[in-house]
Amino acid sequence: MTDTTTLIEKKPGIARGLRAATSRFRGVEAYQEELTGTARTRFLRHVVLVGVGLVMLYPLLWMVSASFKPSAKVFSDSSLIPSQLELGNYSAGWSALEHPFELYLVNSLILAVLNIVGNLVSCSMAAYAFSRLRFRGRKAFFAAMLGTMLLPAHVVLIPQYVIFSKLGWVNTYLPLTVPAFLATNAFFVFLLVQFMRALPMELQDAAKIDGCGPYRTYLQVIMPLTIPAMATVAIFTFIASWNDFFGPLLYLTDSELFTVPLALRQFMSAEGASDWGPMFAMSVVSLLPVVAFFFIGQRYLLNGIATTGMK
Repeated sequence: MTDTTTLIEKKPGIARGLRAATSRFRGVEAYQEELTGTARTRFLRHVVLVGVGLVMLYPLLWMVSASFKPSAKVFSDSSLIPSQLELGNYSAGWSALEHPFELYLVNSLILAVLNIVGNLVSCSMAAYAFSRLRFRGRKAFFAAMLGTMLLPAHVVLIPQYVIFSKLGWVNTYLPLTVPAFLATNAFFVFLLVQFMRALPMELQDAAKIDGCGPYRTYLQVIMPLTIPAMATVAIFTFIASWNDFFGPLLYLTDSELFTVPLALRQFMSAEGASDWGPMFAMSVVSLLPVVAFFFIGQRYLLNGIATTGMK
């Protein structure tokens, strides 16, 4: 230590360098403290965030709590902790309707899987054409496709119903699944176009030099690189299809074809004698696949949102 102090005293340059480095280090510390705030500020910030999070989670917690309460106390007991635990709501709700609840879960799963496959295949092929291929009218077709995003869904509701009715598709799953195979979701096409445009063109040129045509380039070069965006499309499609109430309500009349949202609607009676406890119990059950699917694909979803500019 004495030798080091002596060396610093003998070398003014070293001393000035140490003072400058110390000053810069203190400046960085002050800047970091300015960004993150003091410990008290950080504590208050976390308290506010936890409070906002609890407010957002309250409806979900209330639904889970109501699923364990007797139907008569669902709205009279406002506590999140049930005063009287009613576990029979789950077994009663499972078999309370005309068909077992598992039938409605399977129906919703079939629709969700078909819509996911349809959107992934058709929207990715349309996005590949718009982003990587050169053909006459490409920009006009792309602008027309984006224009369809501005149309409210209810505007085309009656024409679609008339067409599907004339085709004899009412009371089948065809009106709810076939449009997904025709790249009718402009938002998913736009999302995939944004992702594919960010891929280097050199990859496509190298594939062309190796003898790959457009289809082989799409299957073996572009598709493997668009997995994050495809996962985002799959997650959004699953959530939208699983929660869709209006489409099945419009096209399905046979209770054997009903999906989960229509089944939950059957628990509510127009005369006011609704079976609330079993309905909330089945609502919790119907929520589990969505939560599981989201957590499985969460990593891909975040990557897809970050790389497609969808923020």
